[in-house]
Formats: sequence, C-alpha cells, structure tokens
Amino acid sequence: MIEEYHDNKKASDRSIVRGLLWKAVENGGDQIITFVISIILARLLGPERYGTLSLMLVFIAVANVIIQSGFQTSLIQKKQIEDEDLSSVFWMGLGISALLYALIFMSAPYAADYFGDEAISPMLRVLALMLFFGAVVSVETAIISRRMDFRLQFIATIAADLFSGAIGIAAAFLGLGTWALVCQQLFKYFFLMIFMILLVRWRPEIYVSMSRLRSLFSFGWKMLVSGLIDTIYNNMYTPVIQKLYSPAMVGYYNRGNQFPQIIANSVSQTMQAVMLPAFSKAQDEEERLRELLSATVRMGCFLMFPMMAGLMAVSEELVLLMLGEEWLEAVPMLRLCCLSYAVWPMHVANLQAINARGRSDIFLKLEIIKKLIGVAVLVFSSGYGIAAMLCMKALFDLLCTFINAAPNAFLLGYGPVRQWRGIIGELGLSALMGTVVFALGGFMTELGMEGGSYISILLVTMLKVALGILIYLGGAWLLRLRSMKELLAYCRETVRGKGR
Repeated sequence: MIEEYHDNKKASDRSIVRGLLWKAVENGGDQIITFVISIILARLLGPERYGTLSLMLVFIAVANVIIQSGFQTSLIQKKQIEDEDLSSVFWMGLGISALLYALIFMSAPYAADYFGDEAISPMLRVLALMLFFGAVVSVETAIISRRMDFRLQFIATIAADLFSGAIGIAAAFLGLGTWALVCQQLFKYFFLMIFMILLVRWRPEIYVSMSRLRSLFSFGWKMLVSGLIDTIYNNMYTPVIQKLYSPAMVGYYNRGNQFPQIIANSVSQTMQAVMLPAFSKAQDEEERLRELLSATVRMGCFLMFPMMAGLMAVSEELVLLMLGEEWLEAVPMLRLCCLSYAVWPMHVANLQAINARGRSDIFLKLEIIKKLIGVAVLVFSSGYGIAAMLCMKALFDLLCTFINAAPNAFLLGYGPVRQWRGIIGELGLSALMGTVVFALGGFMTELGMEGGSYISILLVTMLKVALGILIYLGGAWLLRLRSMKELLAYCRETVRGKGR
C-alpha cells in the first residue's frame, strides 16, 4: 500500500512537472512573441497611442473577469465534471458576454467624453467583441487545465500570437494608428478561439442546467467577486495616471510595466494554471498539499527574484535597445514595477492552495482587505507623482505576502514566517547579484564603455546578463540552495519518466 502511494505520488509529480514545463513554454512563448510585436508597434506608433489602447483595455479586462473568472475556476476545482456542466457554462458565458457588450456599446461615448478623446468610442465598441471569443476560450481552457494537457494551449496561443501580430503590424504600416493596436488585440482572441476549438475538439450541447450552474456558482461567485476586485484595482493606475498626467505618461508607465510583467506572467500564470488542478487533487491530503505549496513557493521565488533583480540592473540598456531614447522616461517606472512583481509567486501559490481547499470565502475576504488597503495607498500617493505611487505599491505588495499566507498558517501549518524563512537564501543572493551587475554598469560608464552605438549597448547588456547568471547560479550551487536541488531533481525525474 505504501509503495502504491509513492508510485502514485511520483506519477503525479511527473504529470505536474510536464504540465509546468508545457505551460512555461506556452506562457514564455506568448509573452516573448507579444513583447516583440509590441516593441515593433511601439516604435511605429509612439507612447500616446499605446496609452489610449491601455485605457480601453481596462474596460475589457473588467468585463472579461465577469465572463471567465468564477465559472472557469469552478470547472477546474470541481472533482468531477460532465458535459452538462461544460455546456451550461458555455451558453451562460455567451449570454453574459452579450449583456456586457451591450453595456459597453452604450457607455462608450460617455467614456470618450470623460477622457476627452472621441476616438475611444468606436474603438472600444469594436474591441469589446473580444468578450464573445473569451467566453468560448474560457471553457476550452478549463478542459485543458483538467487534463493538464497544456501542449494544446501552447500551439493555439503561439499560432494566435503570430497571426494577430502580422495583422497588427500590417495595419500599422498602412497608417491606421491606434486602430492597428485594436486589430492586433481583437484578432489575437479570435484566432485563439478558432485554434482552441480545432485542437480541444469539444462541442457544446444545446443544454443549460440551472441546478448545475447553481452548484458551480456556489463556489465560483466568490472567485468572480474576488477577480473583479483584483482586476479593477490592478487597472486603476492607468486611468488615474491618464487623468492626473497625460496619455503619453500612461504609455511610459505601461511600457515600463510590460518588461517585468512579461516575466511575472510567464512564471505566475504557469504556476496558477498548473498548480490549481494539482493542488485540487491533493485537497484532502493536508501533508501532501503543504509539500506542494512549500515547493511551489521556493521554486517560484528561485526563478522570479533573480530575474527581477537582473531586470532592474539592465533596465536602461533594455529600453534603449528595444524602444529607443524617446522611451527613457519609462526606466524608473520599470525598476519600481520590478519590486512589485518579484513577490508574485508567493501570492499565486498561497491563493491557489486556499482555492484548492475549497475556501473561496477566505479568498474573497483576503481580496477585500487587500484592495481596501491598496486603494487607500493609491489615493494617498497619487498626489506625490508616479514614482511615489509605484514605491508605495511595491511596499503594499510586500505586505500582501503576509496577508495571503496568513490563512495557510492554520489551514496547512505553513504561514508567512516559515515561507519567508525558506526563501531567504534566494532573496539575499538575488540582491547581491543585482547590486554587482548594477555597479558594473556604473563602472563601465566611468570607463566610457557604456552608451554610444547600438552594438556597444547590446554588448554591455549581454555582459551584464552573463555576469548575473554566473553569480546567481554559482552562488546557488555554493550555498546548496534547496530550490536549485529540487529543480534539478524534477528535471532528472522528468527525463527518466520520458525514457521509460
């Protein structure tokens, strides 16, 4: 019996690692392709037009949460689902999309008047068509997550990125301005929907069960409200900066935010997509769930801390290489955003563990507490400039690691103090690496090696990155960090599993 348990545990671990690897490849590929496309479009269109798009995407993001958040999470978390559950959620999602689209369509002129830009109204109406595509993708994604077959999502996402990116760049060259960005965003969701339908091969029945929807909604409504609160709060900075400053400053903020966000999303979304179904399977085994949570926090921080520290150290060179001198005002915003994103793996891991235990009530309470504090921080800091706003946000995100981890102290016996104690090596080593690499930049400036031609900036950046990797991996090996040993062990186990 014990041997059978360990065999099942190893098989489960291999399944989780395979899922993590495929999801990491999908998220990484998606973020890289999207980033490259956005860089091309940013050079073609400039900061102000990107600021206008960012403002419109706030409305779409909020509406998408209403469509996707609650029911999708319920479908993943539920132990067993049937076609009736999937079909009911599918048709309900399309119905909600129609209502939200009508609401956005009617309110678009008022949004345009409020922000003083008449062009927002027609573009927002067209962009809101994404909601219908998102409703379909939501169910397909839940199916893939339950199967942990993220290879299919990788194919669909990369294909959608490439096709939509080509359309957006072509539209920009044709002189369509902000409409080029609208086309790229809209067609990304459209192609993602088409490819997901072709690959997943699930078809809805003409069937809606209110009893099944009520059962799913009993868990999902708390996730829905939590998702709304989180999305509204995370997107508050864009309209606040737009109102207090200018569309160009919104563009600088969003470009500065995008660099660390690419890395954070790649790591955090991978964790979120894979760990919720993995945690849910172990929801009745407290010791196993605690082991998974502990390993996930360590692994996430082992990856995220050095990447954020390194990004802060090469931020100026990166902006010059990718965007050009006209975007240099984004550099200080980029560095401050890195501080906020560094602790995201801790947020994701703790919240997914709470969800896996079926405690969406705790999840909702945490979101309400955090966002009340967050709004107060934003209101207080907004009068002191964008730098003050982002500094206070970084401190608030640090505080949230304690708030999110607190419930797991009594649910799993793994609270915030134990978690921070377990990653102190990764934190210290990342800080050392970032400081050395940043100091190297100052030393090169004194010698006249930094600045000048594109090639010289590229060489300096490559040297900094290489040094950072060498310091971090070498230090991790010398300190024998547990997270590094676990990562190597997981990789070896996965290779052996494939070999068998």
